[in-house]
Amino acid sequence: MRTNLKIAILAMAVAVTAPAFAQNDKASIYGSWEMTSLQSTNADGSVVEVPYSGQVIFAKDSTLSVQAMDANPAAKSTTYTINGYEAYYGPVEVNEGNGTFAITVKSSLVRDLIGQRLERKYEVTTDQLVILPSNPVEGWRVTYKRQ
Repeated sequence: MRTNLKIAILAMAVAVTAPAFAQNDKASIYGSWEMTSLQSTNADGSVVEVPYSGQVIFAKDSTLSVQAMDANPAAKSTTYTINGYEAYYGPVEVNEGNGTFAITVKSSLVRDLIGQRLERKYEVTTDQLVILPSNPVEGWRVTYKRQ
C-alpha cells in the first residue's frame, strides 16, 4: 500500500512539473528549426520574400548546423552560398540574456567562411525563431518554426 502511495505521489509531482520544463524548452533557441521565410531588403528599402527552404539546428552541446537552398536552380553564388545552396556548422556561443549568438565556422560549403565568426541576433517566441544579422546593413531576416 505504501509503495502505491509513493508511486502516486511521484506521478503527481511529474505531472505538475512537466509542463514547466516543457515551457522552458519552448522559450529556448536550442532544437531543430525549419525555415518558413527569408526576407531581403533592397537598396531602395523595399522588402522582398526570397523563395528559400532550409533548417538550423542548435544542439545543446553548443554546436550549430545550417542548411538552406534557394528554390531558383539558376541562383548565383553569394558570400554564404554556392549555386544557391548554403551549408555550414561549428561551435556556437548563445547569449540568451541579450538575444545573440556567434558561430565560429568549422566546416562550410563556402570554404572562405571556415574560421570566420558570424554574429547574429535572434528572437524566440514559443515555436518561432527569427534570426537577424548583427549588422542591419546586411538586410535580411529569416523566420523558422520549431520542428
